[in-house]
Amino acid sequence: MPAGPIRVAIVGTGGIARVHAAALGSDAASEAAGPAAAVLAAAADVDAGRLAAFAGEHQVMAVYRELDDLLREARPDLVHICTPPHAHYEQALACLRAGVSVLVEKPPVISLREFDALAAAEPASGTGPWFASVYQHRFGAAQRRLKALADDGTLGRPLLAVCHTTWFRDQAYFDVPWRGRWETEGGGPAMGHGIHQMDMLLDVLGDWAEVRAIARRQARRTRTEDLSLAHVTFASGAVASVVNSVLSPREESYLRFDFEGATVEVTHLYGYADEDWRITPAPGWEAPGPGGPSGGASGHTAQFAEVLACLAAGRRPPVGPDESRRTLSLVAGIYAAAFTGHLVTPADLGPGSPFYERMDGGKAPW
Repeated sequence: MPAGPIRVAIVGTGGIARVHAAALGSDAASEAAGPAAAVLAAAADVDAGRLAAFAGEHQVMAVYRELDDLLREARPDLVHICTPPHAHYEQALACLRAGVSVLVEKPPVISLREFDALAAAEPASGTGPWFASVYQHRFGAAQRRLKALADDGTLGRPLLAVCHTTWFRDQAYFDVPWRGRWETEGGGPAMGHGIHQMDMLLDVLGDWAEVRAIARRQARRTRTEDLSLAHVTFASGAVASVVNSVLSPREESYLRFDFEGATVEVTHLYGYADEDWRITPAPGWEAPGPGGPSGGASGHTAQFAEVLACLAAGRRPPVGPDESRRTLSLVAGIYAAAFTGHLVTPADLGPGSPFYERMDGGKAPW
């Protein structure tokens, strides 16, 4: 538990870092942290010009070119990792070894092997430092209400779900050197785009049991897929259609949950508010009252407010290794099913599987 203000550092000062800095400076984050409000104590980047511009824009207290120097000299309580995906593992591991909790942008790492090694680096005592992942769409008020209704059985059994991330990225997007490559980005839209919607799906429906899938390169010059479609079965018996695309000119993020008692839907793009959700009761079934929190949109601010509140109180921040790994394992399962043509279960993705070592398992057919 920090004795004074929570000292936060940001590693990587590109576009997503600016989202992090704005969220950390929001009134909601300050209120959540209470007397231990967050201060942006340091930032690091290999690009000196970008680092200087970011520091000036966000009044960063100290800047560094190397993470090791930042950890040693700035002594942060929490580090936000906002670098390209292939750098996440080594940087997060360095933070944990320095005794600093770390919050990592999606995807947290680019393989299940890296993820398990990072989770194992947390002290066995459970007192921190901690490793958590950025999955900000869990933290909107409507998603939390839906999860509570699903968990307490109010909606009846889950039967069917739809989880479609149909976005658009042109070829120039993939011409950035680290994008669209298994060894640097870890995957295509299933890994870097639809992972947020899939995390919402798993947050509500729980453990997945098996998956069949296809993945294609339909239109973009890239080493990863630009499109995938999957059929996922959950431990509860519910089934889901999961589509991840960066080829869709009318962009949309859409989730639909069909329970025995009602259909619950949300349509958004990069974040939702209460008005983006709809509930359709089954004949003869009464929709429950609003209950729970209302009015809170999804986004980094909502998650960071909870992270800061947890750190101020000495509690583990969300989203921890168990839940984060479940989401990453579904991504690996989609790739494994697509590239082997077989039904895949979580047990098929352990050490010894090529898809444990890297997301494509070395088996992408192109």
